[in-house]
Amino acid sequence: MNAKFVSVEDDAGKVTRYVRHANGGGLIGPGAIVADTARIGPMTYVEHGARIGSGCRIGHGSWIDRDATIGDRAVIGDGVRIGRGTVVGSRVHIGSHSRIGSGVLIEHGAHLHTDTTVPDGGHVPMGPHVRVGDQAKNRPHRKSKGRMAA
Repeated sequence: MNAKFVSVEDDAGKVTRYVRHANGGGLIGPGAIVADTARIGPMTYVEHGARIGSGCRIGHGSWIDRDATIGDRAVIGDGVRIGRGTVVGSRVHIGSHSRIGSGVLIEHGAHLHTDTTVPDGGHVPMGPHVRVGDQAKNRPHRKSKGRMAA
């Protein structure tokens, strides 16, 4: 991780030159704006036009697509994909291995659990008590064996 620049060739043969972020070593594309106080994990890509706010922590191997905006003090886990043009508010927590589609709005203070999927154009409302992808919602109810619990 000593190299300041890394060149990456895509499937179409286009070569993009990324700059390593000083805090964490993530790869920042040309035209992306990342606060100095943000921590961008290794092998995380921040594409052209994306904006990352101050105090953010983005885990290893995540991908922030073009024109996405991440608010201040957001926490994004490992292996998360944030789609093109998505807006993530301040103090948002997105669990590892989540997939956030393009054009999504995640309001301030929302908490998304691990492996959450938000489709393109989705909306996650604000608030500390809003939890998307809660495992309890997807768990089938146990059938009782004719008796009530005391």
